[in-house]
Amino acid sequence: MTLSPYFVGIVVIGRNEGDRLTQCLTTLPRGYPAVYVDSGSSDDSVAKAKRLSIAVCELSSDRPFTAGRARNAGFRVLREAHPQVELVQFLDGDCELKTEWINSASAHFHSEPEVGVVLGRLQERFPDASIYNRICQIEWDTPCGDVPSSGGIAMMQVEAFAAVGGFNETLIAGEEGDLCYRLRARGWKIHKIPADMAIHDAAMTRARQWWARSRRSGYSAAEAYALRGRNERGLLRNVVSNVVWALPLSWPFWPVLWLRTSRRHGRTYASHIVLGKIPHFRGQLDFWLDQLFKRKRTLIEHK
Repeated sequence: MTLSPYFVGIVVIGRNEGDRLTQCLTTLPRGYPAVYVDSGSSDDSVAKAKRLSIAVCELSSDRPFTAGRARNAGFRVLREAHPQVELVQFLDGDCELKTEWINSASAHFHSEPEVGVVLGRLQERFPDASIYNRICQIEWDTPCGDVPSSGGIAMMQVEAFAAVGGFNETLIAGEEGDLCYRLRARGWKIHKIPADMAIHDAAMTRARQWWARSRRSGYSAAEAYALRGRNERGLLRNVVSNVVWALPLSWPFWPVLWLRTSRRHGRTYASHIVLGKIPHFRGQLDFWLDQLFKRKRTLIEHK
């Protein structure tokens, strides 16, 4: 494999990912420095990374663990060891980076210097293992082009990332949307390109996991509106929609919402959207109560 002409580093974050982390780390492309950041795992994640001779950063428990905090820590370690790094690939420990992705993303940065973030196609490893995995696969299938935000798996220009101060470490979810909003405010663009980026292993087999993931999404929606709702279109509509459709008075009209959504995205995703209004609203309510009582919310984990 030909190495990218840019100096690219990789930051992997994880917490109790088990065998998924082994798959992630052993398949990292050779020739690029990598840092694994662990957020208080109780399994042997740290030992696995060290056995593979990958630099490890273990976060202390003196502050809440968040994905944003982990990625920022990994970025700092990577940059201290390799100050010449130009691009950083962020990757979650439940993912496997595709072999040619770094070259594909690097080529796009070369041709589009105003782009601060590049992401590609994300595929679910076992989409047919459960209906919940299938939902994730549908969510990953979004159009390419100029997009408002990326997920946590993306390649970023170091210059752009550092200029906005990295991720907001206090957010328990939605830190990517917040980062991309600040990047776009500085004139940077976020592009999704038609290239395979990574394989994701959601490992969701139970309704309880789906509920927790949806509740976290609702929490993120409410927090995003609180932070930048007046400046970013669509955030208020999202929050209001979750409230209205979660009310019992709206339940008789759920078939209308289901039919409308199923025509565009299929029955499985339509069911996810309709039934998900309740855990989404629960997540929003959690955020509002946290704000009211000045509580610090910890991670909402679904694995």
